[in-house]
Amino acid sequence: MAATSEAVVNPAHVEKTKKPPARYWDELQDGKDENKVGKDGEQTGETLPQKHVEKAKKRKNDEDRGDAKKFISGKPDPFPGPAHISKDRMQKFKRRDKTKKIPRQHYKLKDMMARSDEVSELAQKQAARIDLLLPEDAGFLEGDEDEDTCTISQEDISDAVDITSASKYFDLKLSQFGPYRLDYSRTGRHLLLGGRRGHIACIDWQTKRLMCEINVMESINDVKWLHSEAMYAVAQKKWLYIYDSNGIELHCIRKFNDVLRMQFLPYHFLLATVSATSFLQYLDVSVGKEVAAINTKTGRLDVMCQNPQNAIVHLGHSNGTVTLWSPNQKEALVKMLCHQGAVRSVAVDKTGTYMVTSGMDKKLKVYDIRAFKPLKSYFLPAGASCLSLSQRGLLSAATGDIVQVYRDVWSTPVTKPYMAHRVQRTVWGMHFCPFEDVLGVGHGEGFTSMLIPGAGEPNFDGLDSNPYRSAKQRQEWEVKALLEKIHPELITLDPTELGQVDQATSQQKHQDRVQALGFDPLAKEKFIPRYKKKGRSSAGSIERRKRQVANEDLRETVQQSSEDKMKIEKERKEREKKEVLLSSKKSALDRFKK
Repeated sequence: MAATSEAVVNPAHVEKTKKPPARYWDELQDGKDENKVGKDGEQTGETLPQKHVEKAKKRKNDEDRGDAKKFISGKPDPFPGPAHISKDRMQKFKRRDKTKKIPRQHYKLKDMMARSDEVSELAQKQAARIDLLLPEDAGFLEGDEDEDTCTISQEDISDAVDITSASKYFDLKLSQFGPYRLDYSRTGRHLLLGGRRGHIACIDWQTKRLMCEINVMESINDVKWLHSEAMYAVAQKKWLYIYDSNGIELHCIRKFNDVLRMQFLPYHFLLATVSATSFLQYLDVSVGKEVAAINTKTGRLDVMCQNPQNAIVHLGHSNGTVTLWSPNQKEALVKMLCHQGAVRSVAVDKTGTYMVTSGMDKKLKVYDIRAFKPLKSYFLPAGASCLSLSQRGLLSAATGDIVQVYRDVWSTPVTKPYMAHRVQRTVWGMHFCPFEDVLGVGHGEGFTSMLIPGAGEPNFDGLDSNPYRSAKQRQEWEVKALLEKIHPELITLDPTELGQVDQATSQQKHQDRVQALGFDPLAKEKFIPRYKKKGRSSAGSIERRKRQVANEDLRETVQQSSEDKMKIEKERKEREKKEVLLSSKKSALDRFKK
């Protein structure tokens, strides 16, 4: 009975339930120890330490990672290293030259300057790479063969372009309160209109949404947006007023009376105004205080513009001169005689290089501000009453009720306008819209928005002037701009001087040191012969020793001067040798020589 009660084991069942041999990379399961595998694949029954398992896993992961570094999709990288950047693109974003080598003892300064050069070079490379991602290009209007672009009307352009661009050409008929002055915000999104008879309107001109509309019941001389589209300044008959975007009066500044023209300096938060009493005044809008009040002593001031590069204010006068002003000085920085009659309008390009003026002598002149010299001079039959320069260098000039736009006025002689358009009545104000191919014209019958292809900068800086920013982004930008506000004391004619160090010469330093110590520490001590005994310190012996020391000093001086002469002669010979080599080379222009 005992034998028959034993269980019968099926060999096939044993084969199926037998566990596979354990591997050393498998994790422990159910708290059981793993068995070490022998050479023949059988389990030896010995346990493998946990640290060996972890080392094996780590080695396997490192191998996989190393293979991923070496190959891309199983093949070696055909273009190793960073992408190549052309020299022209690098030169476009060059900030400054590399600093000169510093003496070895200033190791801390040397290390700091080396890091500064590395950061500057890295920024230059990144800007050159990002330049490839700019999506838009500037284009100009081109006509067919034997067709002048100035004969193409605004209606023809609006019919040819897309619906969005065509909507930017429109007329506002406001004949009751004209003529109108206008100003665009820095983002190019909002338009401010000010009528001579007291009408003020704020418009989001792209969506045609009216933000506010009021009538101050007083004549208006000029309007100007401040740092954002939330506030604007209005030069009324008596005083200067500040309003918000809802038309609510915020301030009445009675110190600024009889204001005729205004300019806002965005990076300094300064509102510059000129008046009929010949005063140039600066108002800090961040704190509401007057920074400077300068009596120019040149009579009524109604011609004004600013240099966007260095924040210098340009004023035109009735005696034909243009003066440059800074809030730090009571006198003009520069006085230029530009016209034989009164100056009617002044404009400066965004790079601060060229200035365009028009006068009663019916001439339009282009000046290079760096050298204060005239470049071009054009004669207009009726003169130009208003001038405006776009971001891409197009010049608009208003003559009566005709608006003409010129291209490349400072590089090539211009014989005909690029575009032309006639408005209903005399032009009173004109301004190009930032980042848009649009020219706004204010005249006696209201406002006209013209399409000028190639006028605006196609790529905007989203951190500075973003046309699509939200209210939250505008608030954050305003806080950052206030923190980075530039003090008015830093406004200079040459802004590059701010980055230079005013180093005193070695002679000045030596003189200051002599005055502080009371003696010259570098002066050579007078030779006094030592007293010797046994009759060797007689008067003749002492005089002979003095003469011997003086001769040695003279010998050193003569030797040094002869070495300097030899060095100069050697450099002169090398220079003459180079000139001979250059003169011996043939040039393509030699055939014109007689």
